Amino acid sequence: MKNKRSIGLIITIVMIVTLLSGFVSADSMYTVKAGDALWKIGKAVGVDYKNIAKHNNLKDLNKIYVGQELKIPTTETKAEIDIPTPGEKAPIEIPKTPEYTTKDLNEQLVMATLWMQKSSEFRALSYQAFNMAKLTIDNKLSNATKSPKYAKKQAIVVDADETVIDNTPYQAYLIGNNFGYSSSTWNKWVDAQKAQAMPGAKEFLSYCKEKGVEVFYITNRKMVGYQATVNNLKELGFPNVDEKHMLLRTDSSDKEERRKKVKDEYNILLYMGDNLNDFSSEFGKKTVEERFSVTDSNKDKFGIDWIVLPNPTYGEWDGAIINYNWGIKAPEKDKTRKDSLNKWVPSN
Repeated sequence: MKNKRSIGLIITIVMIVTLLSGFVSADSMYTVKAGDALWKIGKAVGVDYKNIAKHNNLKDLNKIYVGQELKIPTTETKAEIDIPTPGEKAPIEIPKTPEYTTKDLNEQLVMATLWMQKSSEFRALSYQAFNMAKLTIDNKLSNATKSPKYAKKQAIVVDADETVIDNTPYQAYLIGNNFGYSSSTWNKWVDAQKAQAMPGAKEFLSYCKEKGVEVFYITNRKMVGYQATVNNLKELGFPNVDEKHMLLRTDSSDKEERRKKVKDEYNILLYMGDNLNDFSSEFGKKTVEERFSVTDSNKDKFGIDWIVLPNPTYGEWDGAIINYNWGIKAPEKDKTRKDSLNKWVPSN
């Protein structure tokens, strides 16, 4: 009887060993669920997470995704398994923070570009600016007999980009790409001659021509794009698009010398631009606070001598925020912009 019990015990042990041998000799599968991490899976199935990674050729221990099928090795030797000491917690893989790229930074263009392209409010502001400009021209021309300066020929000075023509498709092109503004991509956009008129611009500039007021385009587009710019503006039906009236950038981005050239021969009734540097060099290379101060000291000129068009996508205002460090890297630019925000924090 005793021998029978011994034989039965031996058979049972053999069966268990056989079953276990069959279990550990074949891989099992695990389907990744939401909230899983490799170390958690290893802990749950009793297998070193590093061996799971090796078994599945995972190069990055932090990259698994929901629904992924993982082979769970069941032939590990004791030496292959990380055996924690008493009280030791399972290792936690800290995810690496992905590098912040120019592509990420370009996402900040989305709302501003959408607003300029798709909002009626932007169109209304553009119409409002040109309606105000028309009233200003009418008012100043009505005083032509009351001041000696009106003995000169009359002119207005306008910037081109984001003042009378819209380049937001170029800004939209940058979104989703891992590069920012550059001369090479900008020149291709200029050569494409695809800029459209700002709402109200053509009507206003045509009105100026009817009234005998000449239009001068003082723009910081470079001479390399002169002919393409001329073609683009002519196609849009703008007046005075010729060598005399098209004053593109030749060396300095400071427009003062070009403004003076017009001023020597003409009485300038009005300046229009999207950047305060379009009106005066006083605004150039100033800090945010200094630009506020200069703006406040010239407050009586806005809507009368100077009319500003809305442009939230780029400009001197952004340069002031980053201290004109145009070569700043994407992570630093993002941080500097966000650190400049006046932020409300609720009390507990």
